[in-house]
Amino acid sequence: MSDGDGSKKTAMQLINARFEQLAPLQTYSIPASNVRRVSIVTDSVSSGSLFGGVGTALIFSALLANEMGAQLRIITRTQRAQPESINQLLALYGIKLKEEVQFKFAAFFDKKYEIDVKDGDVFVTTSWWTTAATLPSVPRESIIYLLQEDERMFYPYGDDRVKCEEILQTRDIRFLVNTKLLFDHLISDGLVNIATTGAWFEPAFPGAIYHPRKKAVPEKKRLFFYARPNNVRNLFYLGIDVIERAIAQKVLDTAEWEICLVGKDIPPVVFGGGYVPTKLENLSWSEYAELAGTIDIGLSLMSTPHPSYPPLDLAASGAVVVTNRFGNKTDLSTYSPNLICADLDRDALVDALRSAVALSSNTGLRERNYRNNGLAGDWQQAFGEVIKNLAKEI
Repeated sequence: MSDGDGSKKTAMQLINARFEQLAPLQTYSIPASNVRRVSIVTDSVSSGSLFGGVGTALIFSALLANEMGAQLRIITRTQRAQPESINQLLALYGIKLKEEVQFKFAAFFDKKYEIDVKDGDVFVTTSWWTTAATLPSVPRESIIYLLQEDERMFYPYGDDRVKCEEILQTRDIRFLVNTKLLFDHLISDGLVNIATTGAWFEPAFPGAIYHPRKKAVPEKKRLFFYARPNNVRNLFYLGIDVIERAIAQKVLDTAEWEICLVGKDIPPVVFGGGYVPTKLENLSWSEYAELAGTIDIGLSLMSTPHPSYPPLDLAASGAVVVTNRFGNKTDLSTYSPNLICADLDRDALVDALRSAVALSSNTGLRERNYRNNGLAGDWQQAFGEVIKNLAKEI
């Protein structure tokens, strides 16, 4: 309580202010009905956030809703939903909802909203913080936590990491994990509850979206670097160091290569010899897919066990990709022979880029590798067995 100067706060006020994003969903009960609901709880579904994990969560939730004959409800916590973005994404993947979609803005900073809940509702959470917000508000057996990274690795050792791990250790909710690599890592790293209550899937890359695009003959070859300096696990500074070294060693001849930095919040950068790379930020989904199909080599780093989406997007689009090893992520050739893994070391990554340049120039081998990709091409198939099982259980 205040001592008169307004400066003192209770312990709980301090905690709640620090972890405001974990504020529980505010709910009220309504009678059950014949049509069930699948509610996805996520931060945002704006057009700029539909890459990778958020898109996957929406596709999963839509397919689960259709399997259950349920209505899809999208609950966002930081931004109001943009319905047109959802319609475009589902149309792109050929998914038609059987029931009309609902939208609800449940801002963590707003104490006035309320969400109706009823028996039979299913909640798909998309992060440890949306799971933490949902746990106190709905029956635990109704929650499916779609886990797409070891989210503990978002943080240094501290309060956030401890809170995250506490949620990951929850024993009475279901987990659905993006890739067997990540599933195996989580269990081997102490989250044995996931072995009991979890399942895994491999992401899909439909050929109508992910495929090589024709380039005009005079164009330079293209290198794509996934550049997100504010997402520290993407190792922006190591990546530009690798590119700088590759230019210095003539692995990349800037007379022949266009170097594209693709991402967000990219600072101005000039490489050796005064070369200024192309910066491509905040691309729409269709712009990103078109770009991926014109890339010859990708350099995409992720200092976590998950392969991450850009290496798979690029390999599915015909590129040769260099990425890094981490823990049990040592070899991604089962996804594509055009994926080259190297140790997290500048010189090792430069050597891997040298191999990538040679492979990308060997058009016959590169094409054969692309044709032999092991990537799933259909989301219905990728989620098929998992969704059938969940629809029976939940």
